[in-house]
Amino acid sequence: MFALGFALGIPRVLMLAPRVGELVATLIELPIILAASWFICRWVIRRHAVPADPTTRLLMGALAFGWVMLAELSLSVLLFGLSVQEHVNAFRDLPTALGLLAQIGFGLMPWLQGSSARPAS
Repeated sequence: MFALGFALGIPRVLMLAPRVGELVATLIELPIILAASWFICRWVIRRHAVPADPTTRLLMGALAFGWVMLAELSLSVLLFGLSVQEHVNAFRDLPTALGLLAQIGFGLMPWLQGSSARPAS
């Protein structure tokens, strides 16, 4: 998912945001990335036979969220030269805060999919 987010983020930042603004560009990207996250999460759950119990699914989502946050922080520091504080301060901007909310949603997807799973007949 991080690779897809990175792949979508490049055209969003370089081509879309200069034309429509950062907020609108983010609002365009978020449904795409969340839909992709939903389907990829479902695939991973089935592929690895992840149990539907809430604890396992919440742990799966927390780990995925943690890895995404670590990768994002690493890119901010190593690629863009931001300090950790500058990275954290960026979440004060609405587009970045919306991205964080989407990442939290991404982290909750395994649990959401587990709570909506139908028992086998």
